Amino acid sequence: MALRRLRADLHIHTCLSPCGELTMSPRAVVERALAAGLDLVAVTDHNTTENAAAAAAAAAGTGLTALPGIELTTAEEVHLLGLFEAGTDLKPFQAEVYRNLPDLPSRKKLRVDQVLVDADDYVTGFCPRSLIGATLFSVRQAADLIHAAGGLAVACHIDREAFGIVGQLGFIPAGLGLEAVEVSPRTAAGTARAGLAAAGGLPVVRFSDAHRPEEIGAAVTEFLVEAPTIGELRRALAGEDGRGVFLP
Repeated sequence: MALRRLRADLHIHTCLSPCGELTMSPRAVVERALAAGLDLVAVTDHNTTENAAAAAAAAAGTGLTALPGIELTTAEEVHLLGLFEAGTDLKPFQAEVYRNLPDLPSRKKLRVDQVLVDADDYVTGFCPRSLIGATLFSVRQAADLIHAAGGLAVACHIDREAFGIVGQLGFIPAGLGLEAVEVSPRTAAGTARAGLAAAGGLPVVRFSDAHRPEEIGAAVTEFLVEAPTIGELRRALAGEDGRGVFLP
């Protein structure tokens, strides 16, 4: 199979995230991603994967692939992206996250709804616990949990002081096995391409961290791969067999 470039935005929130707009239903995410000319997206809500399957269902047959993901907050308040293969049973993973997420009522910290929505834009429920806080996992435990579920672990927005691994810890611990580090849209692609001293030689990607529809695709990374799968993204990040990663 020939290699092709896929335009990817792999850091997108839905209305389930306490900071995501209510307009960010899974279907709305898919429609906006298609309008933005994307080939691949990931739904990465805070500390939950529960709207990801709806996004995958909404994307079915459109030419867009929607991967399940999560933005996991560690005990040190570091944000890590977990990106998983389509169709992965994430119920055991999610149960472990919830087991290690303090069970505060959702309105205790942020007075917004955390909405579960299906692929047809019907509200199916609300997450009653606050998703905005930190889990009990250390950075190392969080990365191990993501890897154990077959996922890619990416340190989020390391160019930001708040919730970035460098801003929170001052360095990237050795041996985490991170597949990449992400920079936010505020860092120009040229700067990111030049590499960040804090990245420690890890591949650099750039995604939107979208919380509103108009932000989807504001920052993308292109992957030269055979197919929109986690296995292929892993190989591209490792630069294997002609595959690669590009910041347009």
